[in-house]
Amino acid sequence: MTRVLRRVLLSAVLAAQVLPGAGTAVWDMSTYKDFIGGVFHNVSLSREGRLTVGPELKTVFASEQPLLWSLAPAPDGTVYLGTGHRGRVFRVARDGTSKLFWEAPEPEIFALVVAPDGSLYAGTSPDGKVYRLNASGQATEFFKPETKYIWSLAFGRDGSLYVGTGDRGKIFRVDTAGKGELYYDTKQSHVTTLALDRQGALLAGTDPSAILYRVTAKDKAFVLYDAPLAEIRALQVAPDGAIYVAAMGGSAARAAQPAATTVGDTIIPPLIQSITVTATGEAAQQQLPKPEPPKPAVPGTSPATPAATAAQPASAAPPTPGTQRSALFRIAPDDTVETLWTSTEANVYALLPQKAGLLFSTDDKGRIFRLDAARQVTLVAQTGEEETARLVDLGDAVLAATSSLGKLYRLGEAPAAVGTYEAQVRDTGTISRWGKLSWKAQTPSGTALEFSTRAGNSSKPDATWSDWSPPLRNPDGSAIASPTARFIQWRAELRGARDAAPVIESVSLAYLPQNAAPVVKSILVTSTQTATSRAATGAAPPAASAPADFTVTVTDTGAASTSTNPGTISTALSRGSTQSQVTSISWQAEDPDGDKLIAKVFFRGEGENAWKLIKENVTDSYLNLDADALADGVYQVKVSVSDSPANPPATAREAELISDPFLIDNTPPVVRVTDVARTGNRAVARFQAQDAASMLQRAEYSVNAGPWVPVYPDDGILDSKSETFTITLENLAAGEHLVTLRVADRAGNPGLGKAVVR
Repeated sequence: MTRVLRRVLLSAVLAAQVLPGAGTAVWDMSTYKDFIGGVFHNVSLSREGRLTVGPELKTVFASEQPLLWSLAPAPDGTVYLGTGHRGRVFRVARDGTSKLFWEAPEPEIFALVVAPDGSLYAGTSPDGKVYRLNASGQATEFFKPETKYIWSLAFGRDGSLYVGTGDRGKIFRVDTAGKGELYYDTKQSHVTTLALDRQGALLAGTDPSAILYRVTAKDKAFVLYDAPLAEIRALQVAPDGAIYVAAMGGSAARAAQPAATTVGDTIIPPLIQSITVTATGEAAQQQLPKPEPPKPAVPGTSPATPAATAAQPASAAPPTPGTQRSALFRIAPDDTVETLWTSTEANVYALLPQKAGLLFSTDDKGRIFRLDAARQVTLVAQTGEEETARLVDLGDAVLAATSSLGKLYRLGEAPAAVGTYEAQVRDTGTISRWGKLSWKAQTPSGTALEFSTRAGNSSKPDATWSDWSPPLRNPDGSAIASPTARFIQWRAELRGARDAAPVIESVSLAYLPQNAAPVVKSILVTSTQTATSRAATGAAPPAASAPADFTVTVTDTGAASTSTNPGTISTALSRGSTQSQVTSISWQAEDPDGDKLIAKVFFRGEGENAWKLIKENVTDSYLNLDADALADGVYQVKVSVSDSPANPPATAREAELISDPFLIDNTPPVVRVTDVARTGNRAVARFQAQDAASMLQRAEYSVNAGPWVPVYPDDGILDSKSETFTITLENLAAGEHLVTLRVADRAGNPGLGKAVVR
């Protein structure tokens, strides 16, 4: 074994022996999973867990509309955006200038497409219509399919317009004159996406069965793939003929169930899906859907602000944790299918094949990912919006559109000059002192990297948190200047050069949590009665709660039983065996830091002031006490626990709890006969029973060793330490009879007395 290996193993053993709470904790981040929960601005994350400067993401246009449903690019770089719930189309030029292009009579514009001649076609809902818009934004009704929704539009190579509709899942083909026919009935609820394959055949994705059709002629189609989810959300055809498919677990049909909002005179449920398709040349360029069917108009309703749920994915109910929510598939030119990526957390909204790999966007903080040829995923950019729903390639840049409060972003090809990354907030569980922040990184010449921290005592950073600290620049360990607190967060600023960028590989933050006090949650005191014969030697004791053996001697004076004063009747009770109690004390104690605990146990009798130590340095959570060591009476115990085995004396913490009062009672009641009288076949025996420690609890008598019969005291209730009993016997046969009274106290100790009736 090498010296280095021995040192590594020794370090591991020593680390394993360190008790929780005894030293510094370290927050380490070095993997994709560690970093992915943070906030990215012009920073990319590789699957290997490397942070570096990413493409610059700039806001091009903010529509200030509730929702952005559809997007269509024109050949000159102009893009058109369709919105809801106000049914507007905006025109955004390549230089970012924008204007309101058209306002539809209907509240939702789910689909837009630019025709080969440059004119714009818009599909509106509800009671779907297709409008043709000229260069000045003047619209004419082009086609009305008599369906509720128009989700998707695509132009064929012959100039025909294909219209994908809901809620009956039909595809219409419309010629240049606006004359339409039913082209194919999918028998599904919604045709969510349309595109053209490399041969010019129509591709159609549906909901709620997530079936992808290839429609080659009127009423003739072939199922390319039946995805194991509910909805085909997006389609893209790559130049090599491969078809990329995004599928989701949500259903447009189910999405129609949530409560509707009102827009004008129309009730609109939360809308989810929009589709835009542009077909030029060999490959169809298309955008994804967002469906949720509107309800019929209801006169007299008033406008309302759009529901926050409008930007949610199509599934009406949240998915079961751990179940697949979305997936990406590749259908090769030979129609074989490959699953590229799946997720149980994010929904995929848009696809864009590129030379460097497949771009796709999600609803998880509006993120954009790239899947390369090796099937490795890189987080390229993050818009920070609820979802990034559209991706369009402009050649030198990618446009990304977010649906909620619709915005348009430009994602450049070159890395940004500066990028920032904010780690997730770290909850240390208690007030903590901060140590040093250290990191491993590659910083080529001309690049720079610096960190800062902030801290607070609320779970989310707000105005109560400290400001970001001055820059930290020493990778081997920079002292953290943020104030002592429970929560902390770090931020990295990455500055690139012309041909290089810094790369963060790992970050470590050291902190010392304040030692939290243990808690004693409960104390349980139980007593078990045992009986052991004095004559027995070496024998096992009788079972717990077994009654002790008693010898009872009764002396009678012989006076006539009819006398009102029968003479002196003495009853002597002697125990032929010893009876005692074992008191078990158990407690439940916890330490928030997971520290090892030791305990001290004390007792105190009723009327006493000082606590007496029973035992200290108890590592178990129970203790058995011989109750014979305590006189009869009422007691309490106190348990004090300490985390001193895991902490230095100056920081060790203690906690204690006092039990409810409990009774120690080893002495049985004394039972004596006070009077015996007999008249004919009727006899009366009177007894007195008294216990020194506890209230009497049970009484019963037996005649001539017969069955035990319960009996109440003379006052009708057993509620004191001393009671009198009168036992009346009727129809006694002639001769002598034995009457035995057995009385037990609260501890179960039995006392007996007897009277002889002649």
